[in-house]
Amino acid sequence: MVNSEKMFIGPRLRRLRQSLNLTQARMADELGISASYLNLMERNQRSLSAKVLLRLSDTYDLELSELTSGTDQQLVGELYDALRDPALSDARVPKSEVEDVVGASPATARALIQLHQRYTELTRRLVREEGEDALSALGSNVPARDRVRDFLQSQRNYFDSLDRAAEKLHTELALHRVDPLTALSERMRDQHRTVVRVLPPDVMADMLRYYDQHSGRLNLSELLPAASRRFQLAFQIGMLEQRHDIDTLIANSKLARTDAERLARTTLASYFAAALLMPYGRFLSAAESLRYDIDALAHRFGTSAEQVAHRLTTLNRLGERGVPLFFVRVDIAGNISKRFSQGRFVFPRFGGVCPRWDIHAAFASPDRPLVQTVEMPDGARYLTFAKRVTRSGGTLQSPTQRFAIGLGCDIAHASRLVYGDLAAGDPTPIGPNCYLCERTACSARAHPPLGRDATHDERARGLGSVILAKP
Repeated sequence: MVNSEKMFIGPRLRRLRQSLNLTQARMADELGISASYLNLMERNQRSLSAKVLLRLSDTYDLELSELTSGTDQQLVGELYDALRDPALSDARVPKSEVEDVVGASPATARALIQLHQRYTELTRRLVREEGEDALSALGSNVPARDRVRDFLQSQRNYFDSLDRAAEKLHTELALHRVDPLTALSERMRDQHRTVVRVLPPDVMADMLRYYDQHSGRLNLSELLPAASRRFQLAFQIGMLEQRHDIDTLIANSKLARTDAERLARTTLASYFAAALLMPYGRFLSAAESLRYDIDALAHRFGTSAEQVAHRLTTLNRLGERGVPLFFVRVDIAGNISKRFSQGRFVFPRFGGVCPRWDIHAAFASPDRPLVQTVEMPDGARYLTFAKRVTRSGGTLQSPTQRFAIGLGCDIAHASRLVYGDLAAGDPTPIGPNCYLCERTACSARAHPPLGRDATHDERARGLGSVILAKP
C-alpha cells in the first residue's frame, strides 16, 4: 500500500525523467497530467499523489520502492562527517541541508566524500614527508585543539610565572599541612565571596562543576571523587586569581582564534591547578625520591594518577628539570584525546597509536601499570608504562569513563624510574602508527603507509593483513 503521507521527491522525479531522455512536456503527456503540474512536482512545490505514483510505476515499469524509498542515510552520515572537518572552520552545514543534497544529487554527495578522503590522505602525507610544522600552511583551518597543543609544545609544557605563583599560594595556604579541600574552600569564601557546595547529579544537570559569580556559588557534583573536587577548586582559583597572567600568555601566543583562546585559557588554568596541588619543588623532590611512581605520588599529594601523569610532563624548569616524559591518553576505541611529545618521540597528529604498544592492553589489566621497552624504526629505544584510569561518574545513568594513559622516556633514563626495574626482554618494534610506519613486515599492520598500495597474493596468506607494493 502506498503511504498516505505527502511525498516530495522532486529531485528523484527529475533524475528519472532525465535518465529516460524525456522533456517535461513528453513525460507529462505520458502520465496524463499537465506539464506545469510536473514542473511543480520536480521543484517540490507540489506533492506526488498516489495516482501519479501508480502511473509512474505502470508507465515506466518501476518498483514503487525505487521512488518512495527514503534518502540514503549512510551517504548522509558520510557527507555530514566530511562537512564537519575542521578545515571548513566555522562553515557548519546543518544535517537537514546535507539530506537535501543527498536527496537531490547523490552522485554529487559521493564526489564530495571522495574529495574529502583525498584531502585527508594528502594532509597525512604532508605530515609524514615534511613534519607536523607543515600544517601551519593551513592557517586558521587547524583545529583549536591542535593549535593549543602546538602552543604547549612550543613552551615545553612549562609556564614559569604560573608555576611560581602556584608555589607561593601553596605555601601561603599551607596546603602541605592542612586539608586542601577545606583550605581552598575557605579561599573561595574569603577572597571571592563564594560558597562551595556539593550537590547531587540530578541537581547539577549533567555538569561536574558550575561557577555562578553573581550568586557567589561554586557547585560541585557529588560524582566527583575527592581528588577531582580539590582540582576543580584549584582550577577556579586559577581562573579568578591568575586571569591577567593567563590572558597575557595567550596574547603572546598569537593563537588568533576565539575558540582556541578559550581552550587555552581553561588549559592554563588547569596547569595552575596542578601546580597549586603539586608545587614544583616539592613535587620534583618527591618524584625523584619515589622514582616517578605515579601511584605513590598520587597518594602523597592527594591527586589522581592522571593528574600526576600530566604534572610529570611539566618538570621543565631551567636548572631543575625532571625526567623528560612523553604522555598520551586514549579511550577504549583507540582515539587519542591528549598527547605531549618529548625529545625524538613524536605522536602523529592523525590516526591512533601503534597496535603493538601495550597501552591498548591496559584496559584488560587495570590493577598495575604495564611496562614495555619499545624501539622505533629509527632505532631509538624507550621505556614506556601504561595504566588504566577512571574519570568521574559511576552511576547507572552516568557510567564511569575509562581511559588508558601511557608515559615513556628515552631508555637512557630508565634507571631513574621504578618502572625500569620491571623491564625485561628485547624491545618491541613499534611505529608512530600504521599511516606513518615503514615496517612492511609487521603482522599487526591495519593498512599500508601513505603513498603505498596494498596487494594480495591469491596463492598464500601471510601473518600480516596486507602485502605492500611499491609506490
